[in-house]
Amino acid sequence: MAQLYYRYGTMNSGKSIEILKVAYNYEEQGKSIVLMTSSLDNRDGFGYVSSRIGIKRQAEVITPETDIYGFIQNQETKPYCVLIDECQFLTKANVYDLARVVDELDIPVMAFGLKNDFRNELFEGSKYFLLLADKIDEIKTICHYCSRKATMVLRMEDGNPVYDGDQIQIGGNETYTSVCRKHYFSPDLHKH
Repeated sequence: MAQLYYRYGTMNSGKSIEILKVAYNYEEQGKSIVLMTSSLDNRDGFGYVSSRIGIKRQAEVITPETDIYGFIQNQETKPYCVLIDECQFLTKANVYDLARVVDELDIPVMAFGLKNDFRNELFEGSKYFLLLADKIDEIKTICHYCSRKATMVLRMEDGNPVYDGDQIQIGGNETYTSVCRKHYFSPDLHKH
C-alpha cells in the first residue's frame, strides 16, 4: 500500500542530494519515477533539482495551477514513485493532489523540503504535509555556530539577522543560515 512521505530539514541538510539518490536508485533497478519541483525554486535554473555539491537533474515543474493528479494519472508508464523537491513551496491544493496520487493511484509520494521559514512560521506546503503525511522524517544537520541540531533558518542581510519580510526570497548560503533555537533567538551570540 502506497504512502505519503514527508522528509524535512533545514538548509544544507542534504534534502536535494537525498532525493537525487532515491531517484537514481529506483532507475538503477529499472523502475520509472516522476521527479518534480516547485516553480519558485530557480536557484539553478527553472525546472531543476540541484544539490549544493554540484549534482543537478531536470524535473517537472509544479505551479499553484498544476493538476499533479492528472499529470501522474496520464503518464504512459505508471511510475513506481513520485519524488517532490522544495515541497514547502506547494499550495494546499498541490499537497491534497499528491495525497490523492497515493490513495487513488496507489503510487508512493516522497516529498522533501523545509518545514519552517526564517520567521519561524510553517510554509503552506509544509503545514499540509505535516497534516496529511503517513510518514514524517527529519533530515538532520548541525547549527552553523555550534554543535546543536539546526532546527531553524536565519535570514541574513548585510551580516545582520532579519526576522520580518516576505516569506519567500530565493537564496543560498549568502542569505540563509541553518541554526539551533539558541542562535536563532540570540543573534548576538554568533558575533563573538
